[in-house]
Amino acid sequence: MKLLYVDGMHCEGCENRIKNVIKGLDNIVSVSANYKKKIVEIEYENSIDVQLLKDKINNLGFTVMENEDE
Repeated sequence: MKLLYVDGMHCEGCENRIKNVIKGLDNIVSVSANYKKKIVEIEYENSIDVQLLKDKINNLGFTVMENEDE
């Protein structure tokens, strides 16, 4: 599982936009987002390109913040 801290989410609509984009990527098992905690949890199979995840979220107008989990 990958945990990303995302700034700029302010409602369930924001959560859904992120979930819909990430769900469409290969190897994704599940995605959950919580705008109040500013987190997106991504469960995946095999491996995942973390930079691709960040780019997809950033392209929606949000900001993936750096964290210790890299």
